[in-house]
Amino acid sequence: MNLAVFKLLLDGTVITLRMFALTIIFSIPLGLLVSVLRMSRLWIFNLPARLYILVLRGTPLMLQIMFIFYAPGLIQGFPFSWQGDRMMAANVALILNYAAYLAEIFRGGIQAIPQGQREAGKVLGLSGTETFFIVVMPQVVKHVIPPMGNEIINLVKDTSLVQVIGIAELMNTAKVQASGNVSIMPYLVAGGIYLGITVILSAVLSFTEKKLDYYR
Repeated sequence: MNLAVFKLLLDGTVITLRMFALTIIFSIPLGLLVSVLRMSRLWIFNLPARLYILVLRGTPLMLQIMFIFYAPGLIQGFPFSWQGDRMMAANVALILNYAAYLAEIFRGGIQAIPQGQREAGKVLGLSGTETFFIVVMPQVVKHVIPPMGNEIINLVKDTSLVQVIGIAELMNTAKVQASGNVSIMPYLVAGGIYLGITVILSAVLSFTEKKLDYYR
């Protein structure tokens, strides 16, 4: 494999990492918001959150990417289209999908905290919001790190699905170069890069879990 092919694979890796970072940055707060709405006793908040989670978790991510990219241009009278901005469409699809999964993880973490913790916050004179962020959330983080870690690792690999709308991320680049050069080497290099990213993320997540051991 020549240097030019390796450079193209690195360019694809940059695109993959960019999508990964944007998805993490925006899906976590969105997932937390959806989880709070999902736990609301008001149906006007609870029902839309339930439907959102049901649809996004119940349909394939690849289908969601295609729908978000193509649907605006196919629906007559729709107020906007992506106008060729494939990266934006892919990022939106990934963020919406992962926010749905993270919402359920956050909900499980929040509900795992004993009610007595909230009551203790009230006794100390904290408001509901202060109790949530000062007392509950630090403990929730401890509970959700392991399942969140699984989703984060999956995200690295799921970014390869955006090739369905023609984005030249790592896997798509490897496929094009393997076909053009009649060689399996680009696939092997791409696999090594994915593995390297996964190993680094696993180490970071493991370190984070150990740092949070004081929340036992």
